[in-house]
Amino acid sequence: MARQLDEQIAGRYPVGQRLRVLDVGMGQGTQALRLARAGHQVTGLEQDAKMLAVARQALAAEPEGIRGRVRLIEGDGRETGVHFLPGSFDVVLCHGVLMYVQEPDPLLAGLARMLASGGLLSLLVRNADALAMRSGLAGDWAAALTAFDTTAYTNRLGLDVRADRLSTLTSTLAGIGAPLHAWYGVRVFTDTAADGASLPADLDSLLAAEERAGRTDPYRQVAALLHLCGVRG
Repeated sequence: MARQLDEQIAGRYPVGQRLRVLDVGMGQGTQALRLARAGHQVTGLEQDAKMLAVARQALAAEPEGIRGRVRLIEGDGRETGVHFLPGSFDVVLCHGVLMYVQEPDPLLAGLARMLASGGLLSLLVRNADALAMRSGLAGDWAAALTAFDTTAYTNRLGLDVRADRLSTLTSTLAGIGAPLHAWYGVRVFTDTAADGASLPADLDSLLAAEERAGRTDPYRQVAALLHLCGVRG
């Protein structure tokens, strides 16, 4: 996904331009720190105090120059208007968040308002059109049959969450003024890998195969996750 995001940023902005980035629901700060290391000014918004503490600890280990480019805020992604002025950012990330939000449209509309004209909105969501894949590949036929007719699922943390359909999000993005510009599949071949599995010896080949599949039909259509990139008009 990082490669996909970098591709979209490189296609929209001159090399070396420092971008204003907002990472909503940043978790432990993986993407926020990666983009700060690349020279961008990053604001991370996270409502989970434990996750925020992990991110702050990781940030404290970075060189002073990188620490100075990152601001961390405890807050709910649905309240961006409380913290920031409209048009304050060039790039807004919302990765792995929508599955926890029952009514995502107000959140997405708020994120779009944070973007400057031409800004990039990057979403990572669970693919509702492929919910049956994991159960089916695991041989759980009853769960696979149920998954065809729902957007609800139980994640690996045991939480009951929801998935999104590409067609629905395409319509939503158009309606909030940040129409879909590009989309990718994420975890096409690796979704069934066990948590904590060791990295394979041929990791480079694995990543190359995933990256190729993530941009190629029909493979990306059955990816576990979808990476959608909208552009503010």
